[in-house]
Amino acid sequence: MPIRYNPEAREFHLYNDSFSYIIKVLENGYIGQVYCGAPLNPSRTYPLLSPVPFHGFSNNFRSTPRFEYPLYGNGDYKYPAFAAVFENGSSVIEPEYAAYQISIGKPGIPGLPSTYIEDEEEACTLELELFDAPSGVRLILYYSIFTFFNCLARHVRIINGGKRRITLKNVMSLNLDLPDSDWNLVTLTGAWAREFQATCRPLAPGLQEISSLRGISGHEQNPFLLLKRPGTDEFQGEALGLSLLYSGNFLASAEVDSYDLTRLRMGINPETFSWELAPGEFFDTPEAILAYSAGGINRLSQDYHRLYRTRLARGTWRDKERPILLNNWEATYFDFTEKKLLEMADTAVSLGIELFVLDDGWFGSRDDDTTSLGDWVPHTRKLPGGISSLAKAITGKGLAFGLWIEPEMVSPKSRLFEIHPDWAVGVPNRPRTEERQQYVLDMSRKEIVDHLFSVLSQLISSAPISYIKWDMNRSLTEPWSPSLLPHRQGEFFHRYCLGVYDLYNRLTGAFPHILFESCAGGGGRFDPGLLAFAPQGWLSDDTDALERLTIQAGASLCYPLSALGAHVSAVPNHQTGRQSSLAFRAMTAFFGVLGFEQDPTKLHSDEKKKIAEHIKFYKAHRALFQQGCFSRLLSPAGASYAAWMVSSGDQAVVGFYKLLSRPNPKPVILRLRDLDPAAVYEVSVWEAGGFDPGDREGNCGFRGGDELMRGGLLLNAPGLDHPMTGDFFAELFLLRRQEPRVTGEIA
Repeated sequence: MPIRYNPEAREFHLYNDSFSYIIKVLENGYIGQVYCGAPLNPSRTYPLLSPVPFHGFSNNFRSTPRFEYPLYGNGDYKYPAFAAVFENGSSVIEPEYAAYQISIGKPGIPGLPSTYIEDEEEACTLELELFDAPSGVRLILYYSIFTFFNCLARHVRIINGGKRRITLKNVMSLNLDLPDSDWNLVTLTGAWAREFQATCRPLAPGLQEISSLRGISGHEQNPFLLLKRPGTDEFQGEALGLSLLYSGNFLASAEVDSYDLTRLRMGINPETFSWELAPGEFFDTPEAILAYSAGGINRLSQDYHRLYRTRLARGTWRDKERPILLNNWEATYFDFTEKKLLEMADTAVSLGIELFVLDDGWFGSRDDDTTSLGDWVPHTRKLPGGISSLAKAITGKGLAFGLWIEPEMVSPKSRLFEIHPDWAVGVPNRPRTEERQQYVLDMSRKEIVDHLFSVLSQLISSAPISYIKWDMNRSLTEPWSPSLLPHRQGEFFHRYCLGVYDLYNRLTGAFPHILFESCAGGGGRFDPGLLAFAPQGWLSDDTDALERLTIQAGASLCYPLSALGAHVSAVPNHQTGRQSSLAFRAMTAFFGVLGFEQDPTKLHSDEKKKIAEHIKFYKAHRALFQQGCFSRLLSPAGASYAAWMVSSGDQAVVGFYKLLSRPNPKPVILRLRDLDPAAVYEVSVWEAGGFDPGDREGNCGFRGGDELMRGGLLLNAPGLDHPMTGDFFAELFLLRRQEPRVTGEIA
């Protein structure tokens, strides 16, 4: 069992082959943080790793300043992980260790997404019970250590075992006190159409944080942070990751004190949160995943990828290869007819596309973004036979059919708003803020969630629909709900999130054959919480291939390729105006779930031929791209080149991208990863894509895995007699494993 308790030292050691996490019960009954890092011998105890007792200048707090779940008001002056208000106005709570339980397996969290296991041996769980006698409050700290992932799942349950109501104000899912601050902080920041920009800065005294107050995780900050040692890179050095399985307002912070101790916290943002607990009630925090790597950032990312792809995503589509789709949005926007859509479908079939997705504008009287959200009935002028007729016609051509919806929204100009104006989020006697000419439905109210489930179930059942794109195009403003008493309005944002999860859970349960894709104006709610229901998401509304290299690389710090919706769009690109080749666009989109965002009827014959070849290639390697082991080889951020690869068993694909052409360039040595050093690989280039003849001639043939990982590919070498390839150039190298090499054999 990968959790050991030493009763003499009162020490708990959670471990697997690559990770140790050690905590202990302190003399005062609090839980202290001892160690988090590379594996230590679980048969020993580690008293010397615990800091010496701390005697503050303004208190007599006789214990380590490194706490596992720090509390407010007891002499620890850093930001707490937990705070509550009691009926007498006090916020002081001092729960002490009461009991523990170690069990094989991993529990779920009612009403919230969480990772799971399929066999009890995949994880082991520690429950630590803390009890505050004066109030009767109990805290249950949950820790689940995975056997095959260097990850620790954490969440907290707060139980009001007293006789009076309490109000929760701060309930972090995870706290980690580290003994030093010699780390760099990496976060994913951005805005609409430029999400997932990885930023790196050293930790410094004081507080550094990322957060959201928008009601969703947001374009601006992603609920993920990474700490890396100053010398750590993709393939060497220590790294710690924190990821929150939550789609609402969050907080992730790093606080460095005057003694260089670092406190990490992650959970629901306390700025917009409060929750009343009556006697006998409990509250569960969202799950947070702590990951550790002693072998660089890339290894940490791979653990997140495998965990989220196989033990967070679930259902029919978890392991199935995702279809190649055509979305009509950038091809037509709101201006389409059934005839036009069927013409596009005919061409899509000839190219090898498998799924046709009808985006915004198919319902009510919606010819622009000012009307009809909430009226989920067909636009009869555009679709005289309705969705059923169109879907049957599309599927009759050999394509699957998918549909765009935005269920959480309502237009001021809509039948639903006329009937139920009170269903839109807003404060009485104050104007509602319009964003994109729409309001937000109050998903904290059960009757609204019930209505949406009924309407959407009827819609989905009316036609052969196999894919739903669930969009969400604005943040929440004027947060208030008539279903909540005045002193409970602080519960609104979390209850909204629970309502979204409830609707997702009911729809995916009722229609398990449907592939759901999440979207929020692109990456505005791209987080692990939704991966539990929608195994893929629309990563960004920016479809420009050059921009997507940075966006996809940033997202891959935490999210698997199977979650990254990546489309080939028309040029000039609709977001940047940039021109790039079809090959460059395709080879970027291959490293994700491939789709197309353009009008195929406007393609020239040579473009159709190339796209058909691209699709054929992707289908042949689809399982590898969507389920293989992904490695970032060269970062595109501020660089002239980018490179990455995906490998699985006996094959691999390497993508090399030249962003901007330079005169008299330096050669690029590209060392590969995750190959068998004892094996021989046949290296070739994808002939249908753009390729540099010099790169092909200098790198292809039979080569050893050790040679490819240590010597690498030599690219863009000067002095070779080949034409300049220009800006936005890409090429793919294919590796196929041959028979194992015999000792002494020269490859």
